[in-house]
Amino acid sequence: MRTLLAGGRLLDAGGVTGDGWVLFDGDTITATGSGPPPPAEETVDLSGAELTPGFVDLHAHGGGGSSFDDGPDAVRRGLAVHRAAGTTRSVVSLVAAPVGELAASLAGIADLAEADPTVLGAHLEGPFLAPARCGAHDPRHLRAPTAGDVARLLAAARGTLRQVTIAPELPGALEAVRAFTAAGVVVAVGHTEAGAALTAAAFDAGARLLTHALNAMPGLHHREPGPVGAALADPRVTLELVLDGVHVHPVVARLLMAGAPGRVALVTDATAAAGGADGGYRIGGRAVTVRDGRAVLAGTGTLAGSTLTQDAALRAALDAGVDPVAAVTALTATPARALGLGHRFGRLAPGCAADVVALGADRSVTAVWAAGQRIG
Repeated sequence: MRTLLAGGRLLDAGGVTGDGWVLFDGDTITATGSGPPPPAEETVDLSGAELTPGFVDLHAHGGGGSSFDDGPDAVRRGLAVHRAAGTTRSVVSLVAAPVGELAASLAGIADLAEADPTVLGAHLEGPFLAPARCGAHDPRHLRAPTAGDVARLLAAARGTLRQVTIAPELPGALEAVRAFTAAGVVVAVGHTEAGAALTAAAFDAGARLLTHALNAMPGLHHREPGPVGAALADPRVTLELVLDGVHVHPVVARLLMAGAPGRVALVTDATAAAGGADGGYRIGGRAVTVRDGRAVLAGTGTLAGSTLTQDAALRAALDAGVDPVAAVTALTATPARALGLGHRFGRLAPGCAADVVALGADRSVTAVWAAGQRIG
């Protein structure tokens, strides 16, 4: 059935179209434009709304009180919070755990991805991380990668492992980068002590992402630019950014987006606390305390993910002075392209998935379509 979304202002990586419309047939956009719209079996009047592509989140650990490490049912509950906030496609992130447990989790996510097209696959944020930069990950589960680990995890995921974060200074790390890359997995540098030169070596080995830029890594120093400097200098690399007012100062966020135009992906790094009230939560078996929306490991000041949703990240970007087209691109086309899926997601264009977010005047989400189905 053809569905027409009419009367909105279209905003995507290609720019702005006033008095626009989007036509989709099933799960695919067939046409977009302005002026008089074509006929359709169903017409939704969105006059006064702003329409963007569905948001794509490369990095989230939970929501609505549920942690993605706790199995497919928990993933479904958590994703419902993010769907209502405009995220129509998600990569499910797992924290460090024993390799056997991670393999079992990957198998469950593979089953879920087969049944639910809005689940793009899995992201292993651990266990191949530097102990000194473990953040909220349990250091007992961190390890250097081996060929056996790589093979076991790839087999368990059955082609649905989208991303893995690796600290390139670990023994065997560059070999693992090459092996994962050869298998079609997008490798990210993160949770690392590496400097610019070693990070650049990881990019040359095939890594193409930087996990939550500036967090859990050396900062950008004028004599040692570190991982962030290496990523900014390499046009092949996408930088994740958690724009919640906690992880990175808005001034720095604006500088990053100006320094790498079209290469910053706004991610949530959300935990079970996203969409919930302040209080106690857990991530990977570790206790987390949330106060005033800031999530930390209980009894410490160590950040433990975020309480962010992508609609809030959009508003934060705009409040920081980021151009609206650049802000929407960072939530849509950039993360889709980072996964090699830019042909299908992240644009309001014929042939792309029928993923559309309607925003009100205050940039709050008023309606969401994913794969042609209204979900919010």
